[in-house]
Amino acid sequence: MKLLIIEDEAILLGEIESYMAEQGFLCEHAASYAAAEEKIALYQYDAVILDITLPDGNGLQLLQQLKRRHSEAGVLIVSAKDSLHDKLTGLNLGADDYITKPFHIEELNARINALIRRKSYYGNNVMLVDDDLQIDTTAKVASVKGQELTLTKKEYELLLYLVVNRRRMLSHQSIAEHLWGDNYDMTDNYNFVYLQIKNLRKKLTSATGHDYIKTVYGMGYKWAAP
Repeated sequence: MKLLIIEDEAILLGEIESYMAEQGFLCEHAASYAAAEEKIALYQYDAVILDITLPDGNGLQLLQQLKRRHSEAGVLIVSAKDSLHDKLTGLNLGADDYITKPFHIEELNARINALIRRKSYYGNNVMLVDDDLQIDTTAKVASVKGQELTLTKKEYELLLYLVVNRRRMLSHQSIAEHLWGDNYDMTDNYNFVYLQIKNLRKKLTSATGHDYIKTVYGMGYKWAAP
């Protein structure tokens, strides 16, 4: 995932960029309005961390530019201003979330991941997982090189959950809760989770030649790029 960090405080910018890079993001940064304007004109991003107060311009105008360009990037506004007016203005202009300084970097990361998941589920209809594997979230089907995979409803839901959370290790419990909701405690020793993982892995491996699902022994599973 490609992330643009627009922040004029050098120390904070460095901390955010370093931490988010460790989480697997491909990070670019801009420390001024002019630099940010150039970046968003030239490149596409999955998410943008946007400081409202910049030395040479208003970050909300950058948000407006992103929307005029029909950018699909999720936008998280960061500001020292803790006012309802600023928050509502940003959200009404199309921002996805808002966080006020000072904040914990871990919370920033959690918010960015949450908005990316929302964009992935409800944004683009077709998610390109890699050169071969695609997921159509409207039709609720997955295909390999244009050939639709025969998946059960649970297998499709599991595949989408793994892909959207591709940087995270997903515990047996979190998968069970996602697939069965309040009834997850009925799955005896998570045997149903093991079965769903086994069946999905078999179908994906057979169709693609890659084992996308990494087992983290004693903990859960993680999506692994080939």
